[in-house]
Amino acid sequence: MTDTTSAVRGFDRARLARVADGLAVGVAVAMPWSISASQILTALWLLALIPTLDIAELRRELRTAAGGLPVLLWLLALAGMLWADVHWSERYDGLEGFHKLLVIPLLLAQFRRSDRGIYVVYGFLASCTALAIASWALLVLWKLWSVYVPGKIPGLLVKDYIAQSSEFLICAFGLLGFAAERWQKGDTRFALGSLLLAGVFLANIFYVAPGRTALTIMPALLIIFGFYYFGWKGVAAATVAGVIVAAAAWTASPFLRARVMASFSEVQAYETQNIESSSAIRLELWRKSLGIIAKAPIIGHGTGSIPDQFGRGPQGGVFGLLADNPHNQVFAVAIQLGLIGTAILAAMWLAHLALFRGVGSVAWIGVLMVVQNIASAPFNSHLFDSFHGWLYVFGVGVLGGVALRERSA
Repeated sequence: MTDTTSAVRGFDRARLARVADGLAVGVAVAMPWSISASQILTALWLLALIPTLDIAELRRELRTAAGGLPVLLWLLALAGMLWADVHWSERYDGLEGFHKLLVIPLLLAQFRRSDRGIYVVYGFLASCTALAIASWALLVLWKLWSVYVPGKIPGLLVKDYIAQSSEFLICAFGLLGFAAERWQKGDTRFALGSLLLAGVFLANIFYVAPGRTALTIMPALLIIFGFYYFGWKGVAAATVAGVIVAAAAWTASPFLRARVMASFSEVQAYETQNIESSSAIRLELWRKSLGIIAKAPIIGHGTGSIPDQFGRGPQGGVFGLLADNPHNQVFAVAIQLGLIGTAILAAMWLAHLALFRGVGSVAWIGVLMVVQNIASAPFNSHLFDSFHGWLYVFGVGVLGGVALRERSA
């Protein structure tokens, strides 16, 4: 009887582990389309996963820098609620941005033991490909019959152009890495197919949804890609290719030209006339952030203190507007948790980069996920955003687990 019960429990656990793997794929598929759907699937994934984990697996991940540092940052944010001089509801709101970091060691444990992690990557790529096709189709409908989604720019179906350009940027450079590998192995058919699909994503960024953050970090990613696969010769080739692509995109996309020129105009108007604009708001937020951090440099002002520190009401904030986000990941941590929190954040990024110190598509996409998050940190607080934060957590957690599994094998 005991043997039968043990066998049933083992079978149930194995079946539940497969369900958790499938739900992780579901989260990746839903993420480009709907935050609500992906969050519901994330909750179901947690319910399925947690019973399949044991203490030894969790302890192993928490003892590593990649799994333990995100939890350490969350613990510091939890402690930071004690010295925040704001209402407790605001402290809880501030802690909410850190919660998703607790998922990273769970994903590392899951996909260190599971061989289905790569299907999460395939699911995300397939979902983004479908979204790109829909985006191009909607742009054609707009040009022919002025059809568009109310409240969004032409060609944008869901979310906003920042989210779409970010996920398409990851897909494009992930495909470039796959194309480079297939080319080196003599498989020109798959290499050219991957290049073509990467071009579809990049063209969408340039022509449909040119997010300024994506455009800013693209040159850095291109140089890193060239060095990763081809060494210093690859850096030179990537630089030349980047100039050619940028020139072609600049010529073909009026929207891209307008976005870039608007940024320069907004900065100039802010510096000379103090005129309000999206770029001016960012610059003012960064200027005020430095002053706020200087007042409590070691441990910060406490979790949830950002809105209070930027001021309230018509006399506070930025240009008279209430500000609760410095649009800079380092400042968002430093204001609340000081240099101690900033040091843990930097160490976490380095630990996640170290996860992908090998070679291959998984390692390259992992490096891409971390570098993209680091490179966008001066312009956005993506770790605390719902979409971008979960994209980083699932990307690093799943790919990190796959990399650890490959390394141990």
